[in-house]
Amino acid sequence: MGIKVTKMQGCGNDFVILERSEFEKLNMNMSDAAKKLCDRNFGIGADGLIIPNKNADNADIGWFFYNSDGTTAQMCGNGIRCFAKYAYDRGLVDKKEFTVNTLAGIIKPRLMEDGTVRVNMSKPILDSEKIPFIPVDNMNYKMSVKNRIFEGNAVSMGNPHFVIYVDGEEDTMELAKEYGPIIETSFEFPEKTNVEFVKIKSYKKVELSVWERGCGITLACGTGACATVVAGVLNGKIENSVNVQLPGGIVHIDWIGSKEDTNHDVFMTGPANYVFEAELSE
Repeated sequence: MGIKVTKMQGCGNDFVILERSEFEKLNMNMSDAAKKLCDRNFGIGADGLIIPNKNADNADIGWFFYNSDGTTAQMCGNGIRCFAKYAYDRGLVDKKEFTVNTLAGIIKPRLMEDGTVRVNMSKPILDSEKIPFIPVDNMNYKMSVKNRIFEGNAVSMGNPHFVIYVDGEEDTMELAKEYGPIIETSFEFPEKTNVEFVKIKSYKKVELSVWERGCGITLACGTGACATVVAGVLNGKIENSVNVQLPGGIVHIDWIGSKEDTNHDVFMTGPANYVFEAELSE
């Protein structure tokens, strides 16, 4: 029996999108479906699986989101942009600005005239207990990893992040590959964490490589870009409106927060593109 799938990507962060009726043909749970479909050797290949939920509470629509290793994630910034475009194009919603029920709460995407998607990612979480992050002080925390001591900032955008700023001589991707998996599972993060290694290019631009919880190295991480800008603003390193250069492309982040007032929503704007549509056969 054929199974219709859609593959999309935002800055190279790629996703399989599967309607609920198509998922039910697989005769397996969503976690196993994610591992099967996202496998880059034996499946379609993707960083995550998205299944629309047309019966969401308190929102226009919802989703089920799974990482490629079969774990759930509270939020995915690039995924929500792709999902927003898909939901509108497929008539699952009938307006270009709508609400999505996620495990991180209600998220509000808006389809822009230039083809990008702008998303209200809600407010950053800086309370250690809610991130969750075991140390009380979540900013400028020194962590010993192998032969290094990294100073990082724990921030949640509905999912936990550890943002580390490095000097201009270091390769952020190599750092992410070597130290990311260790930091992801460090005891300070009881629910594991995403790890960002960041270079500051100017007050309005940063360069970022990410080790994603449940995925490993990816070409982009939208929530990571948001967490990076929040940490940068609070440390006085960057301005409130910043381009974040990821390996797979650029997203723009706006946050008018400050040390004195962090109670502001973070906005992310970036691309969402179709890769292909296909019908799979067992």
